Amino acid sequence: MLSRTADHLFWMSRYTERAENTARMLDVNYQTSLLPQSTAVAQLGWQGLLAISELVPAYTAKYGQDVTARNVMDFMVRDASNPSSIVSCLQAARENARAVRGVLTTEMWETQNATWLKLETYLKGKDFERDPGAFFEWVKHRSHLSRGVAIGTMLQDKAFHFYRMGTFLERADNTARLLDVKFHAVQSDFFGAASEQDQEYDFYHWSAILRSVSAFEVYRKVYRDVITPERVAELLIIRPDMPRSLAASLNEVVNNLQMVSNDHSGETERRAGKLKADLQFARIDEILATGLHAYLTQFLDRINELGARISRDFLVPNY
Repeated sequence: MLSRTADHLFWMSRYTERAENTARMLDVNYQTSLLPQSTAVAQLGWQGLLAISELVPAYTAKYGQDVTARNVMDFMVRDASNPSSIVSCLQAARENARAVRGVLTTEMWETQNATWLKLETYLKGKDFERDPGAFFEWVKHRSHLSRGVAIGTMLQDKAFHFYRMGTFLERADNTARLLDVKFHAVQSDFFGAASEQDQEYDFYHWSAILRSVSAFEVYRKVYRDVITPERVAELLIIRPDMPRSLAASLNEVVNNLQMVSNDHSGETERRAGKLKADLQFARIDEILATGLHAYLTQFLDRINELGARISRDFLVPNY
């Protein structure tokens, strides 16, 4: 298939997944901000959210040093000048879908187009200001619908595999960012003794993080015990049966990469397979002992390099 067609499909899925993950991160921060806490702690949470998406310089250039919930949500939801905002991601997903309209099924195109049209209506009214949580749920549901329609209607050829590869590459990147920033935010209290008040706050903090990746019920089913940061890390890093974990995402990336392999992709497949194997045979106690931040930073470097190699091997036209 044409490399530009593969490129549009790959980025259509990445932008849709990015919009969903942005909504998830904003939702968990919004819910956490409703807990009893000082203004300084709440501000750190919003600063961390900007750090996850590497948007601190862009935000500071527009709003200055004053980090507020209202400004951050406006910047990350409706600001078209921010390429990572929800409105920018869904617009980019729709434009990529329009560019390959002939490759998509009618249901697939109509889903992407309807999402964009509804988003414009949503943000012009006051629905978002009245209930941000409901808006974030809507974004998540539209992303779920897009994936479901793709799986249910697309021919499972190379076009489908590029679409799926983009989804899981983006998911791995976003899950790692979420874990890194949220663990870093409260790392001083992770493994030491905590007061009863701290323990209560930690429960709500980790519950919110689990809910942000639809993992709260999964955690209860797998561990049947209190929520601890070690188990949250294990669930979201190395559990292959947790759909949004790093291990599950890499399994999907490798499987779809194998389905589109070409004469130039051997080294890319090797690196993807090695990253998958590192997750498959990792132990959470070893990861924590060597430093979670260092581990996740290295993972992000490797996943970004993998994305660049996939772009070079498959998506850049060869003349």
